[in-house]
Amino acid sequence: MQITMLKAKLHRATVTHAELGYEGSCAIDGKILDYSGIREYEQIQIYNVNNGERFTTYAIRAEDGSGIFSINGAAARRACPGDYIIVCTYAELDEAELKGFKPKLVYFNDNNEMVRTSHSIPVQAA
Repeated sequence: MQITMLKAKLHRATVTHAELGYEGSCAIDGKILDYSGIREYEQIQIYNVNNGERFTTYAIRAEDGSGIFSINGAAARRACPGDYIIVCTYAELDEAELKGFKPKLVYFNDNNEMVRTSHSIPVQAA
């Protein structure tokens, strides 16, 4: 049996660009891609915290150290510069791969600087 698991999450990144005329994708700072384990051309889910939009696209590499999170192509209609987004990737794992598996979670400040990382999400209290 295969189970879909969260592979990586980029939490509360700030959209820096929305390029309607650019070929569809999401450009992400290359250092962030490398650190999070998200591969160029990998499918990503984007959740817009500001307006509730949820959409699928793929990651492309932006300049290393730039802090860029650019929503491109048709998806540019779903996010504006300044919006907060959550970017997630998922992986299909079998029972053997689940043992010891932990996602890579990366948290950002308003300047798209990594402020902390984790491998688990805190338990939600009542």
